[in-house]
Amino acid sequence: MRRHIMRKQSKNAKLVFLLAVLFFFAAVGLVGVQAQSSAPPHGGATPGAAVESGTPKKAEQQFKNIQVLKGIPAEQLIPTMEFIRASLGVGCEYCHEHDAFDKDDKEPKKKARKMMEMMITINQENFNGQRMVTCNSCHNGNPKPQSIPSVMPETPKELAAGNTMMLPPVGGAASGEAKGNSEMAQQLLDKYVQASGGAAAIEKVSSRIMKGTINFGGKSLPIEIFAKDPDQRISFTHMPEGDSVTAFNGHEGWLAAPGRPGVRPMQGSEVDAASMDADLHLPIHLKAMFSELQAQGTEKIGDAKAYVVVGMREGKTPMRLFFDEQSGLLIRLVRFGDTALGWLPTEIDYADYRENDGVKVPYRWTLARPGGRFTIQVSETKQNVPVDDAKFAKPVAEEPPKAP
Repeated sequence: MRRHIMRKQSKNAKLVFLLAVLFFFAAVGLVGVQAQSSAPPHGGATPGAAVESGTPKKAEQQFKNIQVLKGIPAEQLIPTMEFIRASLGVGCEYCHEHDAFDKDDKEPKKKARKMMEMMITINQENFNGQRMVTCNSCHNGNPKPQSIPSVMPETPKELAAGNTMMLPPVGGAASGEAKGNSEMAQQLLDKYVQASGGAAAIEKVSSRIMKGTINFGGKSLPIEIFAKDPDQRISFTHMPEGDSVTAFNGHEGWLAAPGRPGVRPMQGSEVDAASMDADLHLPIHLKAMFSELQAQGTEKIGDAKAYVVVGMREGKTPMRLFFDEQSGLLIRLVRFGDTALGWLPTEIDYADYRENDGVKVPYRWTLARPGGRFTIQVSETKQNVPVDDAKFAKPVAEEPPKAP
């Protein structure tokens, strides 16, 4: 009996940890998914902390024993470690000692520093410092680079489908072609607004409450999402040990998980992604987000044919938007989190669109990142109902906010 209880407690603890990790990176979408330990690399500092004066810290100011990555923002260090993890298909323990991330005892850590120096030199000498060559260029999810080409797979479906992460080269198209591509991209965004119900109907949406399930790793848990204009959103994933929370109040975001004290503030691209997720009027705001738009042909998303639009943003990473050829609705969005070594992709697929008060809303979305994926399936939606602003207030005390 005692062993049964201990096994159950261990199973629940693993579930708590998995969901805590999942929501630790939630806003780089997200709600984001990552399958790595949330222990901070190179020491015990809390990710995202800033100097009291308001000036963001550098990595070496917040973490111990930083060598190659000196000078990068502290908030980028953990995403950079995640970029390495995803590129090599390894965990933190591959390079780091448990609970002693600043130590240099492991050879892979020493090797990683040399590889980063080599990569930085290649990019500086050949690509004007642009991050064209990255860890993933050679490793592609393997601890050791593959020097011999792979044989043709039995079903080359994925190979034929193309790389959905590809972006157009800057200035790569002729001026006339670029102008035509831009005009087509504008038309596709206009069609998306109309397919979603039209600008007038979208602007009338003042709030939305959703209930459903979040499914990941063979687990299914209840989830509630509250959103209110302007740009406020909070989700509660109900777990046996308590609620995992992801929130954005219009200007700052935070995450909380059961068993972890306090809340973790969002930083950098997390805030950027969370603000998009909280926008109830996103279809009519998309155009204003981009400094440049280009149509990039078509691709297959499952059984659907989709038009592809690339949106460039001043001072931020670009985005790829996939619009269903038949309906005009957005069925995939790819955005990128910036790191010191390269971009980390987040891919969100939208499906099961249903009409609420004249507006088409996706009832299912699947978010995938290099470390994992999850799907949210909505079962109930209420729109334009009262939602108290206090629900989105950032907690002052150590305890995370409670679900209703």
